[in-house]
Amino acid sequence: MTTTPPPEPSPLARSLRDEGVNADLVLIVDDVPDNLAVLHDALDESGYTVLIATNGEQALQRAAQARPDIVLLDAMMPGIDGFEVARRLKADAATAHIPIVFMTGLTETEHLVAALEAGGVDYVTKPIKPKEVLARMNVHLQGARRARQDARQAGQARNALDAFGYASITVRLPEGRLIWQTALARDLLHRYCETRAPETPPAVLEWLLRHTPDARQRGIEPPALSIAQGANSLTLRLHQQTGQDDDGDEWMIIMREVSDTGVIEAMSLSLKLTAREAEVLYWVVKGKTNKDIGEILGSSPATAKKHLERVYVKLGVETRTAAAGVAIKRIRELQPQFEI
Repeated sequence: MTTTPPPEPSPLARSLRDEGVNADLVLIVDDVPDNLAVLHDALDESGYTVLIATNGEQALQRAAQARPDIVLLDAMMPGIDGFEVARRLKADAATAHIPIVFMTGLTETEHLVAALEAGGVDYVTKPIKPKEVLARMNVHLQGARRARQDARQAGQARNALDAFGYASITVRLPEGRLIWQTALARDLLHRYCETRAPETPPAVLEWLLRHTPDARQRGIEPPALSIAQGANSLTLRLHQQTGQDDDGDEWMIIMREVSDTGVIEAMSLSLKLTAREAEVLYWVVKGKTNKDIGEILGSSPATAKKHLERVYVKLGVETRTAAAGVAIKRIRELQPQFEI
């Protein structure tokens, strides 16, 4: 399950990678010098860049500074043991993504389970066999590379959404926690719903809980959710399921702010209407009567009718329905995200 991209490498990590010609960076943590020497030599010969730490404090410091690609971690050390080191690494957002392979002489089931529960992805037993370690490492490094690549691609896609005026969030169900958002999404949710992450707006959560069962089981896209605020509205569409585990699943939502003013201005320019004619036509598209339009614009139904008659002439149509049809077609061309 991926919720946020891994952090960028630190300057030290970039320097080490440059010197190692893009070699993977491995942090070995062990308080026994002989173990360090055996692993260091084997990894160095295989083209890895190697860092070493001889105790838990040193391991945490070096992991934070260098952000290695993988950690080989001795389970039993004086002071802070490997289990606690793993828990702290996983609790820190800067190092949580790093795969940890435990090295242990303890083969009892409870110790191996403890290693995995602390955050380890794998374990090797002592005495260490370098070929086995290399084989295990390669599997997890490949997985980490794919995760980084996926995160970069997802980040690029999300940035593109923001650049084109869209915004996106990811919500985890069933608890309804907002676990990721673009900068534009954060601003929109605060402006329209007065909420901030990790809180998901109640209206959005209710919409998700009502429609995600069909989206999950039958692949049906639910109707968009629209949240109005004066002349503007925020439209939300369910994009896709992005993660799933035993405790729940994650859903990405794409949002777009739609401004009545912006649509009216676009209609005025593209259809060569005056601002008031475009405004009247806009409310015709929205299904309003002349009486409704007069009340909205602070004029009489007769005035709305006169503006509409001039619209008919300019568009070359004879009926209200035909004028609305021309306007809808043009709106969809100019602002396809607009909800009619």
